[in-house]
Amino acid sequence: MTPQEIQQLIEAKMTDAKVSVSGDEGKFTAEVISDQFDGLMPIKRHKLVYACVNDEITSGALHALTIVAKTPAEVA
Repeated sequence: MTPQEIQQLIEAKMTDAKVSVSGDEGKFTAEVISDQFDGLMPIKRHKLVYACVNDEITSGALHALTIVAKTPAEVA
């Protein structure tokens, strides 16, 4: 998988999110900024993002994904 493919998967399910993905060889980092994270604990935020790429993780196409999940207010 490429960073662009992962970015597209996340953006397809989290349509309001700003997504940036980096990495290679099955190990990636995704920075996701979304209003959907407002009021959620970090584990719930990560679950939202993992749900976008679960099929790829299950198949082994995506080995590891580090997630940085923030609200727009936390970035400002």
